[in-house]
Amino acid sequence: QVQLVESGGGLVQAGGSLRLSCLASGRTFSSYVMGWFRQAPGKEREFVAAVTWSGGNTYYADSVKGRFTISRENAKNMVYLQMNSLKPEDTAVYYCARSTSVPDDTRPSAYHYWGQGTQVTVSS
Repeated sequence: QVQLVESGGGLVQAGGSLRLSCLASGRTFSSYVMGWFRQAPGKEREFVAAVTWSGGNTYYADSVKGRFTISRENAKNMVYLQMNSLKPEDTAVYYCARSTSVPDDTRPSAYHYWGQGTQVTVSS
């Protein structure tokens, strides 16, 4: 059974930074595209970023491009999301997820395993 556990969320002022971490169980971690999604109250879950199996290619939502960086350490079964220049509109629960599709498939339905989420709150 695959388990994903996120950490690193919290409260930060606008313009600040946070680093989210996701620890994945399972021996085949390096075989899958990993992604981050977020969901704000009253809104649908939306794609934030994805990273390919080796970490060599990354994909971002336009709203976070240039501010967020996704990375992974396959030896540690870890995925990270470095978030800089945070804005109040970045406030949401952030989820780590494992894809069963191609890297540029940003649909939530392409991701079959999800973490429990970590809250990120950006104050103005």
